[in-house]
Amino acid sequence: MQLRRALGLAGSNSGATYRLVHGEGDGLPGLVIDIYGPTAVVQAHSVGMHLVRHTVARVLADVMGKALTSIYYKSETTLPFKADLGQENEFLMGSPADDVAIENGLRFHIDWLRGQKTGFFVDQRDNRALLESYARGRAVLNMFCYTGGFSVYAMRGGARLVHSVDSSAKAVDMCRDNVEMNFPGDNRHTAFAEDAFRFLQQTETGTYDLIILDPPAFAKHKDALRNALKGYTRLNARAFERIAPGGVLFTFSCSQAVNKEQFRLAVFTAAAQSRRNVRILHQLHQPADHPVNIYHPEGEYLKGLVLYVE
Repeated sequence: MQLRRALGLAGSNSGATYRLVHGEGDGLPGLVIDIYGPTAVVQAHSVGMHLVRHTVARVLADVMGKALTSIYYKSETTLPFKADLGQENEFLMGSPADDVAIENGLRFHIDWLRGQKTGFFVDQRDNRALLESYARGRAVLNMFCYTGGFSVYAMRGGARLVHSVDSSAKAVDMCRDNVEMNFPGDNRHTAFAEDAFRFLQQTETGTYDLIILDPPAFAKHKDALRNALKGYTRLNARAFERIAPGGVLFTFSCSQAVNKEQFRLAVFTAAAQSRRNVRILHQLHQPADHPVNIYHPEGEYLKGLVLYVE
């Protein structure tokens, strides 16, 4: 908690969205706790943390005090399958509340009951804010948009149009809802339920001058590494081929099995294949509320590059 207070996330900023516990990075392997205003979402990735979940909830309630009204336990899909624990998602304290959380002054519906991870990708908070500073006057394409975090920031940044794409129709609906909640009646935004590779293939070259590629993990274990790197190369090559001259590409990997050097090589290979001159503007990573234990380098899972494409 002291680290999050020092970062200006906890305490006086009671409506904030942030990660309170980041597994090994906070000395609690197998435990993730995200805070969405008055709701905490707890996720266990080990049998041990699952067995002490009620103790974790009691300590969490004591630490957070009146700032917390509900604790939701969401571990059905994160615990080892062979453990056969019969786990179910449930409220350990309180009951369903308002599903709207605030991040940097923007409002988002958080599906902590059925959404991916704990319901929102908290780890992209700082990178979304950086994107906002690049958006003014640009035509933006947000691939793998999920609930539209990057899209909403681009809208506030003054983008002239924003297109959001995800293969999940449910995610696209929530993306539309989040844009409408922050920018009611704004016709700059359109969302598409479409396969990412197909959408890029059908896109006319030069349509967009700011593209975000934030795909789900292509490699969840080392056995899938080779195919994952091919996937990153293919995806980025499509974006390089389509982006307008002078465009900016935000590209990410959240695959823990892919390190920074491997991801960069995949992106550079894509640039060479597309015959575009590319310069690095920023090298991105997860925010400070997702700390990395120096003895657990695998905790540095989020890699990103901001590229200027000539």
